[in-house]
Amino acid sequence: MRNHFHLAITTPVANLGEGMHWMQTTFAVRFNRFRSESGHLFQGRYQSPLIQDAAALVRVVDYIHLNPVRAGIVSAPQLAGFRWGSLRRFVRGPRPDWLSPASWLSELHIEDSREGWSLYIDQVTTLAGDSASQERLGFDEISRGCPVGTDAWKKAIAREYQHRAIEQDLPRHETRALKEERWNVALGKALLEQQKSRQELASPPGPLPWKVEIASRVRELSGAPYSWIAGMLSMGSPLAVRVAVWRWCNM
Repeated sequence: MRNHFHLAITTPVANLGEGMHWMQTTFAVRFNRFRSESGHLFQGRYQSPLIQDAAALVRVVDYIHLNPVRAGIVSAPQLAGFRWGSLRRFVRGPRPDWLSPASWLSELHIEDSREGWSLYIDQVTTLAGDSASQERLGFDEISRGCPVGTDAWKKAIAREYQHRAIEQDLPRHETRALKEERWNVALGKALLEQQKSRQELASPPGPLPWKVEIASRVRELSGAPYSWIAGMLSMGSPLAVRVAVWRWCNM
């Protein structure tokens, strides 16, 4: 891409940080040497979202391959010839040994052959023009660096990390995504206790008694910030929610 890159990497050993440090440092040094420049080339830490399994990896690979089209760099029919994309290597070669499509091609039941790649290109080209399918596959979430997988898996991940100091091990955007999953789990439990549905949360804004009780329960279960609670429960400003919850707890 013009100002960033995407990689789908499997690491047999948990050394992604070391590998990315080596790659980005090496690239930056060679880039600066070629252009007779100095200083930092990359801004901020790279994103490394969690990916559940091969099915989730397919979504990520499709997202990566379609990025040049979504950014308006090339058209969908030109995708297989995009100079900086791996799809060109898969289709035309030569291909290095480490560039392996086996895990996600098998999930699609497509062979690593000329006919198989023709089929894959047809599929991804169709997807390029189908915004509804892109939304269903979670392309916007992938672009934000959220964990990629089923809702049940993301909830399980959120529960797993609930009592860990995840801020020490994950970048901020991933920490936020996992926390939001935990907050959503708490919200679901509070709604069930109150026998309310998520659709009912869209009722006119304001500190309705049952919403205040749900807000208090969500805070108790997950520590979700008042700004998030206010938005999810349509309760107005975070300050109004804080005051309402405090009054309810001190009745």
